[in-house]
Parts: sequence; structure tokens; C-alpha cells
Amino acid sequence: MPAGLHLVATPIGAARDITLRALDILASADVLAAEDTRSLRRLMEIHGVALAGRPLVAYHDHSGEKTRARLLAAMEEGKSVAYAPEAGTAMVSDPGFDLARSAQAAGHAVTSAPGASAAITALTLSGLPTDRFLFAGFLPATASKRKTALAELSEVPATLVFYESPHRIAAALGDAAAVLGGDRPAAVCRELTKKFQEVLTGTLSELATIAAERKLKGEIVFLVGKGNSEKINQSDTDSLLQAALSEGQSVRDTADQVSAQTGVKRRAVYQRALELAKERGT
Repeated sequence: MPAGLHLVATPIGAARDITLRALDILASADVLAAEDTRSLRRLMEIHGVALAGRPLVAYHDHSGEKTRARLLAAMEEGKSVAYAPEAGTAMVSDPGFDLARSAQAAGHAVTSAPGASAAITALTLSGLPTDRFLFAGFLPATASKRKTALAELSEVPATLVFYESPHRIAAALGDAAAVLGGDRPAAVCRELTKKFQEVLTGTLSELATIAAERKLKGEIVFLVGKGNSEKINQSDTDSLLQAALSEGQSVRDTADQVSAQTGVKRRAVYQRALELAKERGT
């Protein structure tokens, strides 16, 4: 196998969702690196790929520069290094990014064996437009930062794709409904390719209610369809203004944010923000 870094996509659930090329790389590379070495060992055992005494190195968010330097040194010696994420496509919400960037900067060849991706799988099952989409990764954990991030994405003319923790999905959907508009079409996909796979579709408000009433478990992807600022009504505008004011923002900043989100003229939004702020006693 040629020297350099070989990125290998791994299954997100069903173990058979791996390519023959990926198995060839795992069987032939001089050095194996994995976000989770136990997961990779198990995957190789399922498919009959022997480790055969080759180094298997843990490379994750906490492994540090020392491990990266070790892998780069192996490439410098003319060895082939295969890197496998815990699940899905390498580099997508995955610590392999720094390794690949460092390998490229050092002049080593970097190749990819594509395969499963939770974001793409969810997109194909969501029923939302696929001609243009934006993968936005994980939203911030705190409500204020999450709402700010959502506001920044509100005018993107594409389907939005997010990864989310089962512990935060209810809060994330609630904030998305408040910031992006409760009537926007959306989907929640969980446990993709696994036994308990589930795809929920509806408006953001409907899905937020479902998530609040039942505990959604497993790996989750949620998607939001493109909005339409021309359909924004007074109730939607008021909801966005109230949400921003409740975070302690000034009337001026609130008006700027909501005007950008909805496409409604700033002057009208500012006047309404003043009225709401007065009613709140702020």
C-alpha cells in the first residue's frame, strides 16, 4: 500500500455498511489509527481482518500532539497509516481533521475511502430538499449560544443538518422553533441503520413537542427545511423578539437580529421591540 494517510469511513450502525476498499485498506496498512480502538478491533473481527501484530494507535480529542507526531513519523518512514473514526466518515465532526491537515502540510499523500455518513443518510430519509444543504455539526450546549448560532443560520437558503445529543435534542428543537420559526418543516432521525431506527417528520413546533413529551435516545441527526421570510407573521416576529429580549439583549440588538432573521424592515421590528420591552418593564 502506498505511503501516506488513508482515511477510512466506518459503519454508523449496521456492520455490513463498509466498503470492500475500506476492508482492503484495513487489511494492508502498516499502521492503524482509530478514534476508538475497541470499535475498530470489533469491526475487523466481524469482517475477518487480522491485526497481525501491526500497531493499533488510539487517536482522539485527548490523545494530543505526541500521537500525531508518531503517526507522521511513520509516514515519513514510508509507511502507510489508516485512520478510522468511531463511526461514519472521517473528518466530519471527527478528530482526524488535525491529523489529515498535518499530513498534507508535511507533504504526505492523503486519500479517502468514502462510505457511511449519518448526515447524508438522514438527509436522504428526511423528505426535505436535498439539492442544497448545510451541515452545521453540533449546536452549542448553552441556550444563549445555541440561539445565536441558529440566528446566524436563519437566512441560509438550504436544508440545515445538525448532530445533537439525546440529552439536548428537546431544548435544541425548542430553541430552533423559537428562532427559526415553528412552522418550518423539519425531521429528527435517530439510530440510523440500527434496529430501532426512527425518522420523525413535521414542523419544528411539532417535533419540539414530541421531544419534550418522550425521551429520544441514541445517535440523533435533526434537519430543518428552508424558511420563507415572506410568510413570517406578527406572531412569529413577536416570538423571536420575546426570545431575544429574555436573553437580556438590548432593544437595538434585538431589532437587528430579528430583522435579519425574518426579512421584516428594521424600523417596524424596532418599534415592536420597544413595545414589548415596555410591557416587560425592561
